[in-house]
Amino acid sequence: QEFKTTDIDMAGLAKDVFEELKAVNPDRTVRLVINHPPTGAGDLSMIHQVVVNLLSNAMKFTRKREEAVIEIGGSHHGDEAIYYIKDNGVGFDMAEADKLFGVFQRLHSADEYEGTGVGLAIVQRIIARHGGRVWAESEREKGATFYFSLPVKTYP
Repeated sequence: QEFKTTDIDMAGLAKDVFEELKAVNPDRTVRLVINHPPTGAGDLSMIHQVVVNLLSNAMKFTRKREEAVIEIGGSHHGDEAIYYIKDNGVGFDMAEADKLFGVFQRLHSADEYEGTGVGLAIVQRIIARHGGRVWAESEREKGATFYFSLPVKTYP
């Protein structure tokens, strides 16, 4: 599809996606903390998909927490804006981090957590198309933080 760059209110986008996900999971108690992510620049429909995939994962992997907390934030670093989505879910072992963004790679069993294993691969592909990067940090049972960067749009 055609790539159309526009300014993106990342806080508003995260709030909208979170509300959509909460509507699908009305029985869940999940708190969203929005920590001043900077305005982004990119293709809105593609970045929307990135946020959907990352927030969906955070919702999924906090399912067993009595009080699930998901935080989104970010800041500018040089010529890129770095965003993060952090959760207090089950996390993963960093020794397996190289598998995260591979197609059909799963770090948790399909019996325990649903999914096809393509969500993070899609995230990586979209962010790479924007000229950014994606990475994660985690510790088992202490949650996970997924980061992505977007180039800062410069105006003439």
